[in-house]
Amino acid sequence: MKKTNALWIVLDLIFLILFNVVFFVAGGTDHNSSVWISYGFIHFAYLMLVLSPMLIRKGKSGAVFGFSIYTVSSFYFFLELVVGVVLILLSPESYKAALLIQIIIAGIYGIVLVAHMIANEHTADAEEQRQYEIAYVKDASAQLKGLLDRVSDKEAKKKVEKAYDAVYSSPVKSHPNMAQIENQILQSIAVLGNEVAAGNNARIMQMADELVAAANERNMRLKTLN
Repeated sequence: MKKTNALWIVLDLIFLILFNVVFFVAGGTDHNSSVWISYGFIHFAYLMLVLSPMLIRKGKSGAVFGFSIYTVSSFYFFLELVVGVVLILLSPESYKAALLIQIIIAGIYGIVLVAHMIANEHTADAEEQRQYEIAYVKDASAQLKGLLDRVSDKEAKKKVEKAYDAVYSSPVKSHPNMAQIENQILQSIAVLGNEVAAGNNARIMQMADELVAAANERNMRLKTLN
């Protein structure tokens, strides 16, 4: 276990230790049901605060996701701490009021937390799709540009340059239905690289023309989908 992890665990335990010391030293162990209900919900709220990092969706906006989750859990914890302590001090004989109050607060917290998590999931999925869309044009054009420097024949070089222009000028925004043709284009570029390495100019020009046609087809089909 890393030292930092151990220190975080110690930090997380400080509140529990202090709270329980004050609770049992000041109030003892003889309490009615309403007090124990509030005691339990305070611990539950703190546990949710500590476990908040596990609820954060990883991604480019992970810090933003974490802030929203932490804000919701922190607000719930501090609200629960105040309400719980008040109920512990009042110590009502009937447990029903304390239980209902705690369940309502926890329920609202659960709804808000899940709503934020759903929103974060949608945002993260959109980011992943955006990164995939950018990757297609970026990777394909970068590979073709690299091949340009390796083609010595002028006519073949012009053909590859046209293929590069067709891919480089393609719309970045894509669509799930375009995944197959985009993968085929990337695979064709890889095969073109083999032909360039072999110096097969006739095959290079043929494949470059095919790439231009494939890129144009992809762009035309994309217009009908977006």
